[in-house]
Amino acid sequence: MSTPSSDVILERMMALHPKIIDLTLDRMWRLLEALGNPQNDLPPVVHIAGTNGKGSTQAMIRAGLEAAGKTVHAYTSPHLARFHERIRVAGELISEPDLAAVLDECHAANGGEEITYFEITTCAAILAFSRAPADYTLLEVGLGGRLDATNVVTPVLSVITPVSVDHQQYLGETLAEIAGEKAGIIKRLVPCVVGPQEDAALEVIETRAAKLGAPLLAYGQQWHVGPEAGRMVYQDESGLLDLPRPNLLGDHQIMNAGAALAALRHLGMDAEACEAAVTRAEWPARMQRLSDGRFAQQAPQAELWLDGGHNPAAGEALAAALAAMPQRPTHLICGMLNTKDIAGYLRPLAAQAASLTAVSIPGEAATLPAEATAKAARNVGFDASEAESVSAALAAIIAREPQARVLICGSLYLAGSVLRESV
Repeated sequence: MSTPSSDVILERMMALHPKIIDLTLDRMWRLLEALGNPQNDLPPVVHIAGTNGKGSTQAMIRAGLEAAGKTVHAYTSPHLARFHERIRVAGELISEPDLAAVLDECHAANGGEEITYFEITTCAAILAFSRAPADYTLLEVGLGGRLDATNVVTPVLSVITPVSVDHQQYLGETLAEIAGEKAGIIKRLVPCVVGPQEDAALEVIETRAAKLGAPLLAYGQQWHVGPEAGRMVYQDESGLLDLPRPNLLGDHQIMNAGAALAALRHLGMDAEACEAAVTRAEWPARMQRLSDGRFAQQAPQAELWLDGGHNPAAGEALAAALAAMPQRPTHLICGMLNTKDIAGYLRPLAAQAASLTAVSIPGEAATLPAEATAKAARNVGFDASEAESVSAALAAIIAREPQARVLICGSLYLAGSVLRESV
């Protein structure tokens, strides 16, 4: 009997738990035990948590390791166009036959018990990684850290990127509470790289690390990074690196690069690997230029960008990136989830854009309706309108200004929809 397609199995898995998110590790431990505890057979793990910059930091660490000749497994979420993007086995996106096989095996081993979609697919990724040789495994936390499905490993290195307020319904209302959840990935005696943090978050992380005897490699203490003369300079106890600016756009990527470099240096990588980390990383939907595909063809004279950031810190980073770009009339096409702080996200962007056109995210039950997004945008100072789709919004903008800069933003789910339509 042939194995069903991965899409069919993934659809089955959506029905195994009444909630999308239900934070506990009990179901993970149960299924991993049924699978023979593959988490114990992974290549050395680098575990990455944080509110913003996890994916970019992981991409830079992977680029540096691969430039040094290392083979790398990588797990990330959510995916943009296809589920396969979440699982990279020994440098390559998992194949359809391999994905279907591990999903089917996990589904069978679970025996119909309750388990969330993210938990069972994380088990599938761990199973795939355990069966393929590699030098390192990079695991990105899905949500929080302490009770995240990925927190079933003892890594060789933990990384915590900047922590800010997001997902309060799951992680706590205050920055300190949220930082406590992120710091839950810190393990006894395992070093932890810490990106730039507000004082309240850093204090929580430092307290957790001290209790566990985990050495910290923290921004502003054990390492420093910043822009200088059109480049970036990184310094730690091993010396100074004068490097090109990251190929991922925005000053916030310099800070993400710093965390990646601290990780690479701790793992023993050389200056050549560190340069590759900042020049070769690929991470879609993070100020990604859309230069081909359907939307680029629709607006050939426009400058099109795509970004999936969706919380207040991401809004600030995006506003800074726009402010640093050459002056050009800028218009936003924005769609967001109804769980997000939309005013907090949009407020810093209002000064950088001439208008905002709101859209609902196609096929997403948790989308904020376009009219609600437009209303929130007006409340923070935008000239805002609504459109039926990204294509309709783009058509209206370029009818007025054919050479405008257009940024599609507000959600990774919207970004994924755009990338699927751009093919």
